[in-house]
Amino acid sequence: MATKKSPSSQQLANAIRALAMDAVQQANSGHPGAPMGMADMAVALWNRHLKHNPANPQWADRDRFVLSNGHGSMLIYALLHLTGYDLPIDELRNFRQMHSRTPGHPEVGITPGVETTTGPLGQGITNAVGLALAEKLLASEFNRDGHAIVDHRTYTFLGDGCLMEGISHEACALAGAWKLNKLIALYDDNGISIDGQVAPWFIDDTAKRFEAYGWNVIGPVDGHDANAVDAAIATARTSADRPSLIICKTSIGKGSPNRANTAKAHGEPLGAEEIKLTREALGWTAEPFVIPADIAAAWNAQAAGAKAEAAWDKRFAAYTAAFPELAAEFTRRMAGALPADFAEIAVEAVAGAHEKAETVASRKASQIALELFTARLPELLGGSADLTGSNLTNTQSTPNLRFDAAGAVVKNEAGIGGRHINYGVREFGMAAIMNGVALHGGYIPYGGTFLTFSDYSRNAIRMAALMKLRVVHVFTHDSIGLGEDGPTHQSVEHAASLRLIPGLDVWRPADTCETAVAWTMALANKNRPSALLLSRQNLPYAPKTDADVITRGAYILAEPSEVGFKAGKKPDAVIIATGSEVQLALHAQAELAKQKIAVRVVSMPSTTVFDRQDVAYKTEVLPAKLPRIAVEAGVTDFWWKYGCAAVIGIDSYGESAPAGVLFKHFGFTADNVVATVRKVLSK
Repeated sequence: MATKKSPSSQQLANAIRALAMDAVQQANSGHPGAPMGMADMAVALWNRHLKHNPANPQWADRDRFVLSNGHGSMLIYALLHLTGYDLPIDELRNFRQMHSRTPGHPEVGITPGVETTTGPLGQGITNAVGLALAEKLLASEFNRDGHAIVDHRTYTFLGDGCLMEGISHEACALAGAWKLNKLIALYDDNGISIDGQVAPWFIDDTAKRFEAYGWNVIGPVDGHDANAVDAAIATARTSADRPSLIICKTSIGKGSPNRANTAKAHGEPLGAEEIKLTREALGWTAEPFVIPADIAAAWNAQAAGAKAEAAWDKRFAAYTAAFPELAAEFTRRMAGALPADFAEIAVEAVAGAHEKAETVASRKASQIALELFTARLPELLGGSADLTGSNLTNTQSTPNLRFDAAGAVVKNEAGIGGRHINYGVREFGMAAIMNGVALHGGYIPYGGTFLTFSDYSRNAIRMAALMKLRVVHVFTHDSIGLGEDGPTHQSVEHAASLRLIPGLDVWRPADTCETAVAWTMALANKNRPSALLLSRQNLPYAPKTDADVITRGAYILAEPSEVGFKAGKKPDAVIIATGSEVQLALHAQAELAKQKIAVRVVSMPSTTVFDRQDVAYKTEVLPAKLPRIAVEAGVTDFWWKYGCAAVIGIDSYGESAPAGVLFKHFGFTADNVVATVRKVLSK
């Protein structure tokens, strides 16, 4: 009796093509061309190389796969379904529908097996760089001779759009500098984007570009020959000191008689008639959303995945027996859990700031807090976009990260590698790489630049909030207080703008104690990114009796009784201030007291945290019937939502002059605050 022939690579690829065109047609929305074009590449990687376990998408030593050109989301949904993840066919039928697990672009946390949320082009490849960096650093930190518990690769598919986005330059240049040899990118070189053939506007020599970055470039290879792509991946896996780019020449919409190699295949359904013709051209006879049993069996990776994870479990058990403390630390960090004594560490940081009551810039206060946190939390991985001496993100516990000629992490005499990254002038790349590091697990990344450059990072910050990642952005030089550099560097609208991002906690602390609390909250909150807006100029300590209330985002800093009124004296008004302007509020409060006007001063270091408090607390801090005056060196529009009667702010750009001159010029003086309060009360 003849043995039944196994499905061919072409048939495996056609299963992806069929699911892609069927799902997009059913939704009447989506991008069928990319998954149809990349199907053979996917066969080579997912069916022959990718180490993963569909039963456990969170297995620590799985290979990571990133679909950077996320508009081709039906590729990864088809692969996850076919290989045995918890993504039944009904979810593919519900592609792009409300509450389905198959949204228009892949979203981490929504679909099992999706490693990162991709949509904005270029960020996926950049996240992949972060994933690969985290793997390399964890391997250096935890692996021991004969015990390689961290040993996996990061693969990414990317397209022309990803390479046109400037962020790809930032990230890929760093990947070369860091010698991320376990990063393998497969470039879907189909020459088509939404506007058509890219040749008139995309003339880069991609191979030479990546060679210049220090990458291992393979190809071009025929992207529709699974064997050729397989061989290219095998070659890339042998690279000892370079990331690899495999250039795969493909046809968008492969298999479609009338849409292949056209822009029409990119972002619209093929249509019933064209799907019929495509099925005929491919020799695909199955009904929509039906995969023949033999093809389904050839794709299923559940048994291979279980075997791969079981082998790792055995190795990890041996590792645990040999190095129990390291194994426990690895497990803790991959789970994203803070050290058991983190509460005590936080108390120490805040109490130290409270007791010392130092007058320093809040950027320095941040470094003081970091000295303690980085010494006690080895998972903290810092960095700066070429502004280390200004951002003060480095500490004694975080030497600069460096790699030797062979690509290994350079370690000190104690065997410890660097934990502070010099990202260079690459704010956007830094932000998206940090997202990748956070997604991988094992590290809590933070990175610094000037607040005005948060505009460069903004979309990656938004993506961190969307993905609920614990990433900390250290933004210094937070206002006109930076002085002579002028309006190009003086942040005016940035604090308000960042506060608009859902899921992002924004802190603008007024002193060392508030800064320590901001860091504590940023580290403790596992599901939110944070932005710390810090001053260049020195800020005096604001005396307070209770530092715990700072964690609520806003608190009563000074009551009228603290400036000469009898205990229990009710205030006539409330001054709300943040950051450097808190001192103005306190000075104005004292001056108003001389004029028999009782004022409460509320410090609001985090509007985003305060807004989540219960109504009772918010009413306690900001009583409904008291007029409110807000003071912040930024745009005024944001503050009206708090029912303010007046806002002292800046609705223009700054000027180039010493900080003291600027604050006076723009009305940030105690006298102006006093006059504003008096005017409000006189109405």
